[in-house]
This record gives sequence, C-alpha cells and structure tokens, in this order.
Amino acid sequence: MDDAEQSRFARASWVNVLGNAAKIVVEGAVGLAFGSVALLADAAHSIADLVASIVVLIWGQARFKDPDATHPHGHSRIEPLTALFVGVAIALLGINLLYESVQGLLADEFAQFSYLLLGALAFAIADMYAVYWYTKRVNEDLGSTALSALATDCLNDIYTSLAVVAGVLGVLLGYPLLDPLAGALVSVLVVYQGVSIGRENVSYLVGAAPSDEQRAAVRETIQSHPDVQGVHDLVVFYDGTVLEVEAHAEVDGGLPLREAHDVESELVDMLRAEEDVGDAHVHLDPSGVGEWKDAEENN
Repeated sequence: MDDAEQSRFARASWVNVLGNAAKIVVEGAVGLAFGSVALLADAAHSIADLVASIVVLIWGQARFKDPDATHPHGHSRIEPLTALFVGVAIALLGINLLYESVQGLLADEFAQFSYLLLGALAFAIADMYAVYWYTKRVNEDLGSTALSALATDCLNDIYTSLAVVAGVLGVLLGYPLLDPLAGALVSVLVVYQGVSIGRENVSYLVGAAPSDEQRAAVRETIQSHPDVQGVHDLVVFYDGTVLEVEAHAEVDGGLPLREAHDVESELVDMLRAEEDVGDAHVHLDPSGVGEWKDAEENN
C-alpha cells in the first residue's frame, strides 16, 4: 500500500467521523426539544457510528504497515478486528435503543410535532448519503472491509431515518405511538446490522475457508501451468481479509532443480495475481508417487 492509498483511507475515515458528528448534533438537539423517541434513537445510533468511525480512523490504518519482526505476515488482521469492533458496538447499542423504545411505548407522554423534526431528518438523510457515496467511491480501489462496514452503516442509517420519518408523520397525523414504534424498528435494524458485520469479520479472523468457487479458481490456476500434472494437499483460508494458499503441485520428477525452481516461482506469481489472494506457498512433488495425504484430490 502506498502513501496515497493511506491518505485516501484517512480522508474517508474523517468524512465518516465528521458526518456522524453533524448528524448527532442536529438530530439530538431537535429530538430533545420536541421529545421524539425515534429521533433520539436515530441520533444515538450515530453515536455508535461515530465511535466506530474513530476506531477505523485510528486502528484501520494499521493495514498499511509493512511486515515487521513482531508481525512477519503483516497487519492485515487488524482491519477485520476493527470491523468486528464496529459490529459489536452497533449491536449493543441497538439492544439499548430497543429497550428505550419499549419504555417510550409504555410512557404517558409522547412527542410534539414540529416541522423541525422533518427538517432534521432531511439533513440526516442527505448527510449520510453524501458520506456513503464518498466512502464507497474511495473504497472501490482500496477494498477495505472496515470502510465497507462504515459505508454499509451509512446506507442503513438512511433506511432507519426513513423509518423515523414515518414515526414523525404519525405524530403529525394524530398517532403518537408511531414515534416509539419507529424507534423500535430502527433498533431491530441496528442489531441486525451489527450482527451481520460481526459474523462476516469473525470468519476473517478465525481463518475460515473461502467459497467453493474461490477454492476451485485457485486449483484451476495451479493446474493451468503447463508443467503441472496434478495438485494435492490444497489449503485455502483467510488470513485477515485476504486469502492464503498452500498447495503441493506435481511435476515431472526429472526436472532439473533450476527449472523446478522457476516453475515454483511462476506458480506463486500466478496465485498472487488472483483476486483476493494475498500470499501463496507452493511445494513441488514428483508426479506418480501416490503417497499424498489427500490422494483423492489428485488431478
């Protein structure tokens, strides 16, 4: 990763921090002024988003560090760890918002309607769409799971704000219970979003296997080399957000050492060029020996 990419990552993170801060101030102030549970829930959701954005800003840039003595394979797992923190924070806040919404349903006092409520929501939707658009645009080349989590959160913020609009319109039309009901809906969506982000990034952290299609593509790449006669003991797993490949390729046992070395280097380069593959380790074996651990995988 070069300095330009790190700078773009930092700018996108800052845009998320400032965008969420602005949403919190506007929705929080108006929600408090008119007692809207739904608007306060939407603003509180953005507090978790703000914390998540700050965490991505601080921790997320570790992905750009080169391997060192303490992290010989690089720092790629820091990013899914950051995104996992985002997901957990969002889910916990959603549970709290659901509790507050239920309390609002049981309360005797409801929100007072004001067009400022709709104005604050219009600002929130426009604000989050701008942040979403910018984050997605920056992340097209970076492929950051942390920025992807923030962009998804921005998009979900728009949906939750639309739900709050329905609650505020309910207050206008004489159905004040719609305000805490909208808050409850927002809360459920927030919890679902947090759990989804968490599950995805746990798979990166525990070294989960990729899809069958990705594994098949790796095998096909190895077998496409003209000197490879078979593949066995193929292992493909996530190391952070990228794939690690370990494989034994079968070649003619009579190949001179220098030619065998060239074949191995070519295979590693071919695999590293594959989408989502970060590193590859290839061991060459003479074909026809038939003593492999995974003999059924040959050819």
